[in-house]
Amino acid sequence: MAIITEEVEPESPKTRVDKKTPPKPTFNPNPVSSKSDPNSQTQNPFAFWFYFTLTISLITFLFVSFSSLSPQDPKSWFLSLPNSLRQHYSNGRIIKVQTSPNQSPIEVFVSENGQFSSSEIVLVVHGLGLSSYSYREMIRALGSKGVRVIAIDLPGNGFSEKYRLEIEEGTNGILARFKEVYSLIQDKGLFWAFDQMVETGELPYEEIKSRVLVKKSVKVIEIGSEEMGMVLGQVIGTMRLAPLHLVLHDSAFLMAANWIAENSGFIRSITLIDAGLKPALPTWVLNIPVVNEIVLRFSFVYARLINLCCSKRIDWSELEAHRSLLKGWDARKAVVGIEKKLNYSFNIEEWGGLDGIKGMPMQVLWSNDWSGEWSKEGRQIAEALPGAKFVTHSGGRWPEVRCCW
Repeated sequence: MAIITEEVEPESPKTRVDKKTPPKPTFNPNPVSSKSDPNSQTQNPFAFWFYFTLTISLITFLFVSFSSLSPQDPKSWFLSLPNSLRQHYSNGRIIKVQTSPNQSPIEVFVSENGQFSSSEIVLVVHGLGLSSYSYREMIRALGSKGVRVIAIDLPGNGFSEKYRLEIEEGTNGILARFKEVYSLIQDKGLFWAFDQMVETGELPYEEIKSRVLVKKSVKVIEIGSEEMGMVLGQVIGTMRLAPLHLVLHDSAFLMAANWIAENSGFIRSITLIDAGLKPALPTWVLNIPVVNEIVLRFSFVYARLINLCCSKRIDWSELEAHRSLLKGWDARKAVVGIEKKLNYSFNIEEWGGLDGIKGMPMQVLWSNDWSGEWSKEGRQIAEALPGAKFVTHSGGRWPEVRCCW
């Protein structure tokens, strides 16, 4: 019987020592095992919740801030105004004007002071971004002297209407017609046509047809010089103001120039107050998303904008009034839309030479404290109008209660 033996390799001295002698302990200053996964270490939860809360707070702040600029209903908007603006509104009245048969009438706010029976009548028309509120001191001062003074808020500005109903004929498309019929059913009821057929013996075809072929929509007021002239003429006719002295500030000159040329018999004299070929307020700022929200949301940002372009010494309460009128009730959109329709190709020299304009008493009241370029433009406008008297003042391009009136 064969015996199989397994040959075993003798252990080396080093191996025998390792088995008999335990390894020497090593000192590790970190109590956590050096071989542990660093991702498994416990992180401080305070930092996470701090940044999370901060982020949510900033998002909420921005949301609330910007949502406050969303269109408000007229009542909420009015109640949010400063007391001085509400008092100004209570002292005025509303006049309705019609610029097109296919559009609803526009409500125009009018502020008035002085003797109603006075033969001396002054009508003040503001520029973009302003309102009759800007001239309340002028109205009060002239009214106390027996002069009848009227200042209006142009459509889309101040307390005048910002929207109007537009009627369009010829609704196109099957889907559009279906929507109109559906809205008719909502108004009249599901069995309205059937009831009419029982009563009259025939379907109310004409009413259905007229409803389907007429489309009504509410749009922000964006009117040009021609329509502004119509508004001016209807206000003068409704209030029986002619003949009158016309005071035009800023971009109001561009809006009213064509109407004046066609109706010069209604006007005794014209006074232009810093009425250049471009409005002082940079409306392009109000047309940039996010930027317009920031400008109208924060008082100090709006104040900085006005100080750069319009007036350097305007009162804080005055600034807040202008900002309140611009930020609510979608006035910003209306102002931007109106500015786009201004006639920048208007030639003052040709206008001044027209029959009825030539020889009319005129005065150019201009700021000599704004910039050298602006003073130069004022002199050029005065020279383009034969016989115009050039008078300077120490204020800015926007009215300032402390220096101008």
